[in-house]
Amino acid sequence: MKIAILSGKGGTGKTTLSVNLFSFLDQVTLIDTDVEEPNSHLFIKGLDLIEESILKKYPVVNEYLCTNCGKCGDFCNFNAIIPAKKKVLVFQDLCHDCGGCQLVCEPGAITYEDKEMGKTYLQTLSEKKKFIYGNLNVGEVSGVKIIESLHKMTKNEELLLVDCPPGTSCSTVAAIEGADYCIICAEPTPFGISDMKMVVELLRAKNLNFGVVVNKYNLGNDDIYNYLDVENIRMLEKIEFNREFANLLAKGEILIDHSDYFKEKMANIARIVIGEVND
Repeated sequence: MKIAILSGKGGTGKTTLSVNLFSFLDQVTLIDTDVEEPNSHLFIKGLDLIEESILKKYPVVNEYLCTNCGKCGDFCNFNAIIPAKKKVLVFQDLCHDCGGCQLVCEPGAITYEDKEMGKTYLQTLSEKKKFIYGNLNVGEVSGVKIIESLHKMTKNEELLLVDCPPGTSCSTVAAIEGADYCIICAEPTPFGISDMKMVVELLRAKNLNFGVVVNKYNLGNDDIYNYLDVENIRMLEKIEFNREFANLLAKGEILIDHSDYFKEKMANIARIVIGEVND
């Protein structure tokens, strides 16, 4: 069972929800797919740390074989390879490792070399709990390959939580791939509702089941509840904003270890979501 936790914007409490659900459940694996700015590891302390490099290929042009025909540059939508007046320029960080430039190169002047684009980190908490996150190297433009690696590493997990990147980018689409259920974490503010609507559109386009957790419900207004009503979207739970919660999170604490209120909220969400998937 794969449960994705996502949000329309940063700062809604998506990671707080992810790490506390992970801590509440008995047998579960969590992956943090927000590889551009992972932060779940700030709350989860494992017994060991296994590091693995994620490689991508980038084109290398043989100047003696190259006729400077320009077909490689015409093919590349990311401007990673650009024919100039005297030579073909390659921008490694922009390359998406699709292999297209090599296919269109008739003289066979293009080969590929490996480059590290980021890393994955595996932490084991117990025999029943694992946590894995990815980290994209500075300058790389896409973390999709790292996210795909995280999914491959956890494809046989019985229960998997996916802490997704915020928004609706290519990284988010890759993160929710194969999800059995999606939890949208949203806040009742104009920006929170506007960005949540884009996530709803994405999940409906992907034909994925989902519900909404309204975080910091005692801030903002009631517009979000009206929207959920009109769109017939299930509200899984409401969680209040509490200054003490903020203080604990700033120290890297897990809230269910300090608050029966928050623990009860996690229990309700887990019961509803796992129940819906099993039904």
